[in-house]
Amino acid sequence: MKRFKTGAMSYGSISKEAHENLAIAMNRIGGKSNSGEGGEDAERFYKNQTGDWKNSAIKQVASGRFGVSSNYLTNASEIQIKMAQGAKPGEGGQLPGPKVNPDIAKTRNSTPYVGLISPPPHHDIYSIEDLSQLIFDLKSANREARINVKLVSEVGVGTVAAGVSKAKADVILISGFDGGTGASPLTSLKHTGLPWELGIAEAQQTLVMNDLRNRVRLECDGQLKTGRDVAIACLLGAEEFGFATAPLVASGCIMMRACHLNTCPVGIATQNPELRKKFKGQPEHVVNFMYFIAQELREIMAELGFKTIDEMVGQVQKLDRKKVLNHYKSAGIDLSPILHQVDVIPGTKLYNTTKQEHHIEDSIEFDIIEKAHPALYRKEKMSLDFPIKNTDRAVGAIISNEISKKYGAAGMPDNTLKLNFTGAAGQSFGAFATKGLTMTVYGNTNDYLGKGLSGAKLVVKVPVEATIVPHDNVITGNVTLYGATAGEAYINGKAGERFCVRNSGAIAVVEGIGDHGCEYMTGGTAVILGAVGRNFGAGMSGGIAYVYDPNKTFKSICKEEGLNLLAVEDQTDIDQLKTLIENHYHATQSPRAQEILEQWESQLGHFIKVFPEEYRLALVRIAAETAQTL
Repeated sequence: MKRFKTGAMSYGSISKEAHENLAIAMNRIGGKSNSGEGGEDAERFYKNQTGDWKNSAIKQVASGRFGVSSNYLTNASEIQIKMAQGAKPGEGGQLPGPKVNPDIAKTRNSTPYVGLISPPPHHDIYSIEDLSQLIFDLKSANREARINVKLVSEVGVGTVAAGVSKAKADVILISGFDGGTGASPLTSLKHTGLPWELGIAEAQQTLVMNDLRNRVRLECDGQLKTGRDVAIACLLGAEEFGFATAPLVASGCIMMRACHLNTCPVGIATQNPELRKKFKGQPEHVVNFMYFIAQELREIMAELGFKTIDEMVGQVQKLDRKKVLNHYKSAGIDLSPILHQVDVIPGTKLYNTTKQEHHIEDSIEFDIIEKAHPALYRKEKMSLDFPIKNTDRAVGAIISNEISKKYGAAGMPDNTLKLNFTGAAGQSFGAFATKGLTMTVYGNTNDYLGKGLSGAKLVVKVPVEATIVPHDNVITGNVTLYGATAGEAYINGKAGERFCVRNSGAIAVVEGIGDHGCEYMTGGTAVILGAVGRNFGAGMSGGIAYVYDPNKTFKSICKEEGLNLLAVEDQTDIDQLKTLIENHYHATQSPRAQEILEQWESQLGHFIKVFPEEYRLALVRIAAETAQTL
């Protein structure tokens, strides 16, 4: 049963009751449930009084990074990177504002009633090397968890799978087009993706041919419904198996295909509180279904002469094609590419036999943890100094994992552990860094600074001996604070492209950015004390940005519909902006911040407040509901 999993279904796409029902059932049988990309309530990480556990063993990291924090990743036994979805490959997702109730907003670190968009791509993955970096980041955030990469069954998926194996993934999931169809667009269902049989066969053959199959486990999903489906998937190369629609049907789903309308009559794919009361599913229903699957699989294995799943993996010669070929509907179909057996060197394995070498043990963080013991385990305030170089990647993730294991999402008091680094930090500095850490770099940082920031304070400042003008020079790379949920970042110079992409709660001050700033942002506050590139605020539905615009060019650059570009006139906004610039100055001694503060009365008029209309309407609704409740 440990090879059985539920497919990715986020809390948001299905109701809380249905989501918890699946998690309890899979934990009872030793399988794994998948959180989907919507984050997960921390209350579910602990067993209840009856011994049942609502925790999803698999935590998903998708392009939206909703709810992805150090504590979320720490409470996983497997972390899945969703590169695409079988039913709509190449597309992102969207949760309409009316479905984002306060519970979902809390879980996703966003604002109630503000629509949430998952971008089509991961903005930190543009190559296999970038994927390798994210795998390293996530492995650092939870060393005990396996890293799973979800791919779609498409032509060429075998080549991609080979690259993913070399990028050090522990599990590769091949997802078929039939799965996840409840709310996918009809054009996607009819015209994209392929059956899982084609994808799993190609992935197995390519990995075996390149002697990579022993490094990874292959998983398959996409409308597996019977033990026979599992047996075929196994013979084609899969070792683990995901189910989603079938367990929902066992829980009461009647396939209305109205998941996106919030009108599910059986309380599964809805956030309407009245309709959710109609959910009648029980964990026993899903457990019973899984036992039937297992029983049928055992019977088929016995007929074929296999004792274990591993013996069965990739044995395509056991698939009988005569009945299919003799059927009139299959005239002209050639199954030989799917059932091809690769010529291999004797000893080459058809299934996973070894573990990937992630080399996490080489990180400088273990030296830091040893010296920071009083801060990490007794909350004694400490300040430590270390050199850093660009091969030191994801610094902060391992320390944050240790903090999360001990203190949960609350972390430690602010500034408990101050880490001062001198040099050029590698990629993902401060990734998933949690509350209680203050990390300062005297130098510069590479791409992905503060990825998934979870409450820490990050400072990047020009070294004292430097002679450059900070606000005229780039000091950190692209994709800063991607998916950050909380914390602060003060950057004494310019940042690259996609600054604060999908930020949902962090506060950031920077002295200039490249293109696509604040893209898909849903929360938090960004202050830009310098020029911005094109396409600012694309898809921005929440949070606030303040842009310093002395040359009056911003309004001609920012053409995004749905953004209000306002003067900073409200006293609350003025106080917030001034406080953040003061904090920036105290953290970095920025000449630009000093200049603005010294001439505050005249400089204030140069700022523009970027305020998404959807966010404004949501705040009005929340205020009205609060007043009505009082």
